[in-house]
Amino acid sequence: MLKYFISICLLMCCFLGWTQSKPIDTKPKDTVVHKQPYGLRVGVDLSRLALSYFQDEYTGLELVGDYRLSHKYYLAAELGNENKTRQEDLYNFTTDGSYLKLGIDYNTYGNWYGEQNLIYVGGRFAFSTFNQTLNNYKIYDSNRYWNASTFPDGANGAQKFSGLNATWLEFVLGMKTELFANIYLGGSVRMGFLVTNKEPENNAFKNLFIPGFNKVTDGSKFGIGYNFSISYLIPFYKKANKPKVIEKKNPKKEAVEEQ
Repeated sequence: MLKYFISICLLMCCFLGWTQSKPIDTKPKDTVVHKQPYGLRVGVDLSRLALSYFQDEYTGLELVGDYRLSHKYYLAAELGNENKTRQEDLYNFTTDGSYLKLGIDYNTYGNWYGEQNLIYVGGRFAFSTFNQTLNNYKIYDSNRYWNASTFPDGANGAQKFSGLNATWLEFVLGMKTELFANIYLGGSVRMGFLVTNKEPENNAFKNLFIPGFNKVTDGSKFGIGYNFSISYLIPFYKKANKPKVIEKKNPKKEAVEEQ
């Protein structure tokens, strides 16, 4: 019996010695991989809805969306419609039309672990089709001796100019913040450069407002716009980002090479 007990003790000692000879990893690697969602984000512009509610002379709606192509790049689009009536010094007119903007956004923000926020720059190519209606106007007369306070009225009846269109390029700077799971609040400012602008024939009436582009300034092709949106991300799949491999330099090797 004593012989068997001694044999078992020897086997246990050999096993413990073998386990202790295996090196212990004092810096275990994190095996948890965070996957980011890829999908379609759709929403609506809140600023145009607010203007439609508070201003009787304006009605507008803009749908926004983007699709994630890679870790930093997003395919983006805006589709909208605007109806705006403006009163100037000599005339009152209404513009009604639709527009489409297509482009790409690049996210410059480095998110913390688990975040999905964006601070992005982007570009758009935009196209708009619209109608202009000259509701009424006054005739400019430099000789107003008898009517110093006003100008004489023009012809009666509204004049409508149809089949107008315009194209422009747009630079975008914006941000999107995830408020809740897959729900984002965003905002952007836009600078547009007018490329083409089809106006009524015979210069009867210039395009003073283009849906999606905003006000047209005489003698300038630039326009400024903005939007504030709320959107929802429809995740299609998740993908892990590949970590960047940083090569460690060998100071001893560098010292030898310098010599």
